[in-house]
Amino acid sequence: MGFSTKQIHDGVTPDPLTGSILTPIYQTTTYVQDSVDEYLAKGYSYSRSGNPTVRVLEDKLTALEDGHDTACFGTGMAAINAVFMAFLNAGDHAIISDVVYGGTYRLATKIYSRFGVEFTFVDTSNAENVRAAIKDNTKLILTETPANPTLKLTDIAAVSAIAKEHGIPHGVDNTFLTPYFQKALDLGADMSIHSTTKYFDGHNATVGGAVVSANAELHEAVSYVRNATGTIMSPQVAFLTLQGIKTLSVRMDRQSENAQKVAEFLESHANVASVCYPGLASFAQHKLAKSQASGFGAMVWFEVKGGLTAGKKLMDSIELWSLAENLGSLESLVTHPVTMTHADVEEAERKRVGITDGLVRLSVGLEDAEDLIAALDAALAKV
Repeated sequence: MGFSTKQIHDGVTPDPLTGSILTPIYQTTTYVQDSVDEYLAKGYSYSRSGNPTVRVLEDKLTALEDGHDTACFGTGMAAINAVFMAFLNAGDHAIISDVVYGGTYRLATKIYSRFGVEFTFVDTSNAENVRAAIKDNTKLILTETPANPTLKLTDIAAVSAIAKEHGIPHGVDNTFLTPYFQKALDLGADMSIHSTTKYFDGHNATVGGAVVSANAELHEAVSYVRNATGTIMSPQVAFLTLQGIKTLSVRMDRQSENAQKVAEFLESHANVASVCYPGLASFAQHKLAKSQASGFGAMVWFEVKGGLTAGKKLMDSIELWSLAENLGSLESLVTHPVTMTHADVEEAERKRVGITDGLVRLSVGLEDAEDLIAALDAALAKV
């Protein structure tokens, strides 16, 4: 089946009791067992360990990512945390892309570093940098591509090949493109990690996360941590995410089309100093963007002439675009990463990896592109 058919039908069967076409919300704590000897015969005992509604979402994500199995979590950061906890012990070392979501950086440097885990933030746009950073105690490689917020790309196949040479699991944060545009596991990654909050939900309605694993050993390690830490996704969130996923391909096609138009407009505007979008020929890794993914996504960033002051003025005055911290929703959002998503990244580190004070991040939504461009044009005229 094609992707759009799978996103609607895979993992879902009519409710056997009522024929309901939608998966029921199993809002329950516990599950009655037939007998001691048949404990877990129906697959469930306690909703911290597993829930039928969540399971349907996991089956769907597994199918869309061409994976072995999936574990869903209460948030995207809970998913990242589970990967860290599953594969890193005190004294271990992990390699992470130098540009990642600020929450991932914070978890690594402010939490896990307290317990003796070492992290190296590497420019993974060159796979050889990853090879050079590997140590005897390296136990995990985590890349984010496209990276938040600079959109720097990592060659997933090249890094995965290096990881396999050394027997190190490679996890890819695939939130920005989803399996509709980028099949991380098919490219050789061991885990595809998502904030389901973003494009899978698509409606600013839920927060959630997922880790799709390529084999049973990886999935069991991540799932064990989820059960032990109690970070499973709630059935209500799973139900809503299941509905959002049904329109994923339609939304992403339209949002990416809009993003291309917005990026081209910004690139031609006299008040814009620079624009970054993988679909532009000027994007430094445009060739990799075309070869590694089937679409360019809906994230754009730019800088206004006049730097931080002008950028803030634009974000504070723009209409139609909502000043907010999320991304991937059908509503178009504008974000100032230095103040919002990456506030916990030290200034020197932000500057080292290219997250400038004047960077304006756009999450392009489903509105008419002409309206989005008109709003940007009006705001740029004021700066």
